[in-house]
Amino acid sequence: MFHRKMMQNVHPAPETNEDDLYSGYNDYNPMFDTEDLENDVAFQQAAKTSHGRRPPSKATLTSSMGRPMTGTIQDGISRPMTAVQAAGYTKAAARGSSFDPLGQARGPASPLEKKTSDSLEEKMRQLEKKVNELVEESCVANSCGDLKLALEKAKEAGRQERELLRQREQIAPPESINLDLTYTVLLNLASQYVANEMYAEALTTYQVIVKNKMFSNGGILKVNMGNIYLKQRNYSKAIKFYRMALDQITSSHKQMRIKIMENIGVAFIKTGQYVDAISSFEEIMNISPNLKAGFNLILCYFAIGNGEQMKKAFKNLIEVPLEVDYEDKYISLNDDLHTNLLIEAIKNDSLSQIERERKSLAEEYIMTAAKLIAPAIETSFAVGYDWCVDAVKDSHYVELANDLEINKATTYLRQQNFNQALETLKMFEKKDSRVKSAAATNLSFLYYLGNELEQATNYADLAVNSDRYNPAALTNKGNTVFANGDCEKAAEFYKEALRNDSLCTEALYNLGLAYKKLNRIDEALDCFLKLHAILPNNAQVLYQLASIYQIMEDPNQAIEWLLQLISVVPTDPHVLSKLGNLYDTEGDKSQAFHYYCESYRYFPSNIEVIEWLGAYYIDTQFCEKAIEYFERAALILPTQVKWQLMVASCYRRSGNYQKALEKYKVIHRKFPENVECLRFLVRLCTDMGLKEVQEYITKLKKAEKIKRNQRAAH
Repeated sequence: MFHRKMMQNVHPAPETNEDDLYSGYNDYNPMFDTEDLENDVAFQQAAKTSHGRRPPSKATLTSSMGRPMTGTIQDGISRPMTAVQAAGYTKAAARGSSFDPLGQARGPASPLEKKTSDSLEEKMRQLEKKVNELVEESCVANSCGDLKLALEKAKEAGRQERELLRQREQIAPPESINLDLTYTVLLNLASQYVANEMYAEALTTYQVIVKNKMFSNGGILKVNMGNIYLKQRNYSKAIKFYRMALDQITSSHKQMRIKIMENIGVAFIKTGQYVDAISSFEEIMNISPNLKAGFNLILCYFAIGNGEQMKKAFKNLIEVPLEVDYEDKYISLNDDLHTNLLIEAIKNDSLSQIERERKSLAEEYIMTAAKLIAPAIETSFAVGYDWCVDAVKDSHYVELANDLEINKATTYLRQQNFNQALETLKMFEKKDSRVKSAAATNLSFLYYLGNELEQATNYADLAVNSDRYNPAALTNKGNTVFANGDCEKAAEFYKEALRNDSLCTEALYNLGLAYKKLNRIDEALDCFLKLHAILPNNAQVLYQLASIYQIMEDPNQAIEWLLQLISVVPTDPHVLSKLGNLYDTEGDKSQAFHYYCESYRYFPSNIEVIEWLGAYYIDTQFCEKAIEYFERAALILPTQVKWQLMVASCYRRSGNYQKALEKYKVIHRKFPENVECLRFLVRLCTDMGLKEVQEYITKLKKAEKIKRNQRAAH
């Protein structure tokens, strides 16, 4: 029984292929079959609903992982179906097709359609862009110096901008017009007219801006119009427009108002209205004192001769704050490497250069003002200058007082009052080393000019000992040594001066002269070529270069440098005669004749030039023209018989024997013992059959006998 019951519960396995290890893998839940979805009523109904959900169903499908199937209802809440197309599944995909979720098999995407620019608004945007580009190109051309191109671009921008306005008015209200662009185009056009000195056109363009009430800040451009009238020397109109601009600029623009008032003051000075100019500059000095306005105020008071006001204005000038940090900040107080490097870096940066320029400008204004008013504020120049020096000593320009004293000595020199200059400079012998060195340098130079080499040497030594790094003192010392004939030692002083200041042109020039004197021609040439790079149009440097090439027997280079020289000094007769000499040496007689004639035109007393021109005319068979030059030579050197004989010879060569005979007789009366004159008299009298021939033969024999006796005596 037991066995039977056991067997009832045992079912034999079906007969299958025991070797098929993968059997059963093709069996799947019919719910996953997508082949017959078109006939699935529930699916089609779900697909047609607005929310993409299947109608509620009591049955819940469960996946093999135990999660609800997509689109089923769970706990009474329906869940939307998940899209399958984005994952690469399509209805048309056949079973067994390759997996392609990114759709790469479809090929590259078609290119984006280009945006059409046929609309009028787009055309206007492009036109506006073109106008801006033209304005920029105009500004760039102006900054590069191509003023003509800048003006052409500005005009083209104006044309394009007017076309833009015309088109915009057709489709849009006037409020949509780009006023900023119109203002920019007109302002640039006016600026380019000014740059090209087309002032009438510039004024017309500025008027267009100024008169247009839509440009709120157009009135400020009256300053530009005033500047144009100032350039045209129409000072009354310039003042009128400056004042109109001043009325339209608020007090918040303080610096601009100051600059306009300065321009008004300058215009008044130009018209000689010094009282009105004083009002402008006084107002500036009360509001915002500056050096330029202070100096101009002094000029105005000097023009009307008000000495007391000159003093007051001078004090106001030296009280103007310089706004410059003094050089103490450039002095290192310790040995810290980083600090020292930082100090070296800022010593010559752009800010320190601006500070030096401002300080130099202030010193120039003060020194010029002192020299100007010194004779006018007191009974004499010396007293007036002393008052200026004392005023400066009480200001923050105290260091300038010593320079003023030295400048006082220089002024005495210009007045040819050498004793006063010497006395003034000698006062500095007990001052600090820098001032003492400057004074001693000037004293040495004065004694050098007076050819008092001993005193010049003493003060040159004092200058060098007081400040060994003063290039002027070292140059002066070199000059005194050079004058005493020691060129080698002089060259050493010049080189030391150059080590302290590589741009000391006096030392470099004198070093070249010293090398030239020592016959070190290559080194001399190097010095003058360096100097030419620093001073390209200096006549003395150009002459020395020509002279050195002539020494080096390179006449072509010498001629080139001399041609450059006469472009600088076209009326120098010595340079012109030197050029004539070089061309003559090269065999170019026509060029030589040209330059000798030019030299004679500017200086008709050079005997060498006169002799060459006379000989040239004799060689070319124009003896009559040669007479003019030899007669001038005879006037310059009346005691030399040579020139008078040349005149007589020219008459004889040209066939004018009567004139020649008369000239020889005149010469004989002045120089009765001249053998050459007697010989020509004998020859002419013989040829002309004159009775005096015997008399001249007797005189000739007597003169020849005297000449032989003189030779025998020697």
